[in-house]
Amino acid sequence: MEEERQLDPSGSRNVDETGGGSNPIQDGGGGGRSDKDKSSKRYRVLLAITYISLFVGSISSSMLSRFYFVHGGSSRWVSTWVQSAGFPLLLLPIYLPRLFKSNITDDDAYRRPPFSLFTRKLLLISVLMGLIIAISNFLYSWGISYLSLSTSSLLLSTQLAFNLILSVLLVKQRITFSNVNAVILLTLSSILLALGSSNDRPKGVTKSHYYLGFLAILSTSMLFALYLPLMEMVYRRVRCYDMVIEMQLIMGAVATALASLGMALDGGYRDIWKESKTSFDLGQVAYCLTVGFNVVTWQLSFMGSAGLVYLTTSLTSGICMTALLSMNVLGGVLAFGDEFGGGKVVSTLLCVWGFCSYVFGEYRKIVKEREKRNQEMELVGVATTAAG
Repeated sequence: MEEERQLDPSGSRNVDETGGGSNPIQDGGGGGRSDKDKSSKRYRVLLAITYISLFVGSISSSMLSRFYFVHGGSSRWVSTWVQSAGFPLLLLPIYLPRLFKSNITDDDAYRRPPFSLFTRKLLLISVLMGLIIAISNFLYSWGISYLSLSTSSLLLSTQLAFNLILSVLLVKQRITFSNVNAVILLTLSSILLALGSSNDRPKGVTKSHYYLGFLAILSTSMLFALYLPLMEMVYRRVRCYDMVIEMQLIMGAVATALASLGMALDGGYRDIWKESKTSFDLGQVAYCLTVGFNVVTWQLSFMGSAGLVYLTTSLTSGICMTALLSMNVLGGVLAFGDEFGGGKVVSTLLCVWGFCSYVFGEYRKIVKEREKRNQEMELVGVATTAAG
């Protein structure tokens, strides 16, 4: 049965794959069309917003995080905290549409009160996912404080390989040549980076700290690769996009609570004041703007990735993020003067090759599926004509 659940051009699975019957969670609280209905205008609008959020958020958040450390920021707890502290911003897309929606008879997503369909199980899942995000955020902050932006971005690209493996195990993703080829190339890319590490360490970073950062970013990649297919499993039972935002808000609240606790125990709140007054070399106003914009961009990035998982698949989300990482590599070279020697050039080419190989394989599969559907429709038409 799993082979029959094919991907369409957007990468999403068939809307009816979860089976027939009415489910209050799936139907968004009513009997209207699902947000996953690709023929609807709402789906196309949500998909466009999701892509834009991921594009802007992913690139900006990575650049600002490195910018923070380059200009004197040193608190990993602050860097961890900003990655999830923007969760209250999600209240805007949850409540504002209801305030301005004059006609909700055709839009069941707005009929139910926010959070009204949350069960204990769904709440527990959201909390557990928030714990995973909190750990991933801290490891990312630890790693990027020791690595250049280009190196950390290339390492994060390995999440696609982990994502594929976990998607096969958890959501029964089919293995193809393009999948395996991408895994091999991305793995070689990360090994090549490790071998050439001695020439890529930022100033003031010891070799042991560099390898610590290397392992931290690699661990972040693995955790996020686990998070994506796990959320796909949950989102298969959710057809209301509003519930995706509500779940993200709870996850962000949990991750922020843990980061705030860590800051309190480690003196992170004092670090904010001290850094803004003395350590940050661009001044207090620039410090506040850096932290503030980082909060917003990280929220855009997480909502973009979650939205893509919901509207398409976890693997599609991972592919899009991997594609954006190559732009972060170039951004690190242009904005921060990261070294871009021969080893990193080859590593980048392997990364791009693996990504393009996967995309081409998916494109060929989509074309074949479309041809198969057309042939089936022609056969049905011939049979109908003959019967008439």
